[in-house]
Amino acid sequence: MIRDDIKAALVTAMKSGDKATTGTLRLVQSAIKNRDIELRTSDKTPDDDAMVTEVLQKMIKQRRESVEMYRKGGRAELADSEEVEIGVIERFLPRQLSEEDARDQIQSIIADTGASSMKDMGRVMAEVKTRLGTSIEPARASALVKGMLG
Repeated sequence: MIRDDIKAALVTAMKSGDKATTGTLRLVQSAIKNRDIELRTSDKTPDDDAMVTEVLQKMIKQRRESVEMYRKGGRAELADSEEVEIGVIERFLPRQLSEEDARDQIQSIIADTGASSMKDMGRVMAEVKTRLGTSIEPARASALVKGMLG
């Protein structure tokens, strides 16, 4: 389980004195715990690894947006620290599809759904999420689908 890998990595980082990794992993655990609390009142209980992966992808997306904003604002040191956090978080994500594999899979989904225009994007994205799950980031999948349908 990804959750166990994160706990083990946190212990290792604390023992080695790696403050950046320790801080990032504590943020990750906090985000996962918050998501657990949100799901207590929900009827749906997703697979644990899928839920953790979703949390990690969201954290990476937030940090990428921050990096972009910091770079525009001339705050390179803050952008660099966000990129370090992205690197730590990405270690725990399942292997992502290569660009070529992602294109092939999405092309197959578009053909299977009979999508022909941007109006069909929601239907295609729902199928992408079902079939490919955590093996592709939603933002990356969305960009590929837009490119193929647009």
